[in-house]
Amino acid sequence: MASAHRPFAALLFLVFAGHAVAQEKHDKTKIVLYKDRLAAAWDTVNCVRNVIKLNPLLFLRGEVPIYYERALSESLSAELALGITYRNYLDLSFAGEPADVFSAGTEIVAKPAYHFGLRWYLTHDIEPQGAYVQAEFAFMDRAHDIRTRDDSGRFTDIRLRDERKYTDVRAYFGYQRLAGNNNWLFDAYCGIGYRTRHIEEVEEHFDIADRHWSYTQSTRNDQVVVPFLGVKVGYGF
Repeated sequence: MASAHRPFAALLFLVFAGHAVAQEKHDKTKIVLYKDRLAAAWDTVNCVRNVIKLNPLLFLRGEVPIYYERALSESLSAELALGITYRNYLDLSFAGEPADVFSAGTEIVAKPAYHFGLRWYLTHDIEPQGAYVQAEFAFMDRAHDIRTRDDSGRFTDIRLRDERKYTDVRAYFGYQRLAGNNNWLFDAYCGIGYRTRHIEEVEEHFDIADRHWSYTQSTRNDQVVVPFLGVKVGYGF
């Protein structure tokens, strides 16, 4: 009797096995078709692919960059920033960025700053938004001139240049979001960077007893690890 049921059991096994294989293929097909549809939509739909951004928090650090992000695919984008440096209002001595003094003998010198990064979005979307990771290279030059004083305390025409050049390799994690009814967006991020510093420092000294002003200049090169935290605002088109 048992042998009579074996063909029937084998038939049921084949039916269930075939259904499972077909279901697995169907699921994989849905995933592939979704990615294909997303790629096709990115190629054809009139969506946001370019973003112009500002980083207001950097203004306090004396850096004014303008960011441009360009979507290269539904997951990958490139970000470029060009700007200048001016007076630093925040004391970030741990990163080699002390606040600039406001004395009459200090003259801020505008210098260049630029950033270049590649960003990978962790969520699939036809527009550049969602959680992301980013690798970035950045360069920043800060400088100010210090006018020397004579023995009477009056400023002379001799200026000494205090300059700090930073070259960074950075890694970010962030989240960018477009507004629901327009193309304004915000971009919040945090990260860490490895900074190479070239510092030409000028220190001013005043001897009260002799009423004499003196100046020392020093140069050093080193590397430090620095954290980053910020929010950008921008407009997409």
